Amino acid sequence: MLDIKDDGRGVSIRVKVQPRASKNQVAGFMEGAVKLRLTAPPVEGEANKACCEFLAGLLGIAKSRVEITQGQTGRNKTIRIEGISADAVLKKLGG
Repeated sequence: MLDIKDDGRGVSIRVKVQPRASKNQVAGFMEGAVKLRLTAPPVEGEANKACCEFLAGLLGIAKSRVEITQGQTGRNKTIRIEGISADAVLKKLGG
């Protein structure tokens, strides 16, 4: 199950990123976090950019509404998503 915090204006979720995967995909849930496989390499912010773009596309929202608030240099991240409810995120991610 996904560990998600809803504050009425948006949500915060935890994400575990696996860079340099064969394709971009949600690989399930792990310890309350969404596991994402991304094709981007973990250099010069490429994986972070790909993470935000992938989540925005998956959730059907603008890229500007997705922000990494913790974990810019690690695989474990906290993502802030504006303008969406926890229920909508859970529905789209299957959590």
